[in-house]
Amino acid sequence: MINNLKVALVLGNKTRRNARGGEKEKRYFVVEFGDKVFYQFLNSIGLHSAKSKTIKSVQIPDQWFSSFLRGLFDGDGTFYSSWDKRWPNSFIFKMSFASASPDFVKWLGQSLTRLYGVKGFIRKGDGVFNLIYCKGDSRKLYNAMYYKKNLLYLTRKYDKIRGILERDKGLGKPFLQKQRNAAVAQW
Repeated sequence: MINNLKVALVLGNKTRRNARGGEKEKRYFVVEFGDKVFYQFLNSIGLHSAKSKTIKSVQIPDQWFSSFLRGLFDGDGTFYSSWDKRWPNSFIFKMSFASASPDFVKWLGQSLTRLYGVKGFIRKGDGVFNLIYCKGDSRKLYNAMYYKKNLLYLTRKYDKIRGILERDKGLGKPFLQKQRNAAVAQW
C-alpha cells in the first residue's frame, strides 16, 4: 500500500519500518514527505492535525466520495460476518466505520444516505463511535467503494469482503435485509 501511495503521489522518498508506541518490533511501513500546498489543501477541506476528536466533516466532491470512503474504510473500517444464532441458516455481515468524533460519524452517515441510499446506525464504544451498516447496505457500500478495477485499496480488506459476499451469494439468500427508503433515515 505504501508503494501504491508513493506512485499515486509521485514520491521518491524512502520507505522505512516503525514500531507502535511501547513496542520494539518494527512491523509498520512508513513514508514521510512534506508538501506545503498539499498540507494547505488538506486543511482547507477539513483535515487538520490531531483531528480524531475534532473533525466534523470533510469537503469532498460527490464524484470523489467513493474514493474517499474507500480510504476511510481502509484506515478506520471493519467488515465482519457471522451466523445469526436466532435463525438457522441466517448468514449476516456488517460494515462499520469508526471515529472518536460524533459529529464526523453523523456527517458520514448523512452523506452515505444522500449518495447511496443506505441507512446505518451509530453505536458508541469505548472512546469511539461506530457507524454500522447491515447486509444489503454493506453490499451497496462495497459496490460504491470498489466500482472499477485498478483502484488503490488494502488487498486484505477487499479480499475479505469479496469472499464473504461470494459466500452469501452461494447460500442463495442474498439481501435478506429489507430494502430501506433512504428518505426515512434519521440523523
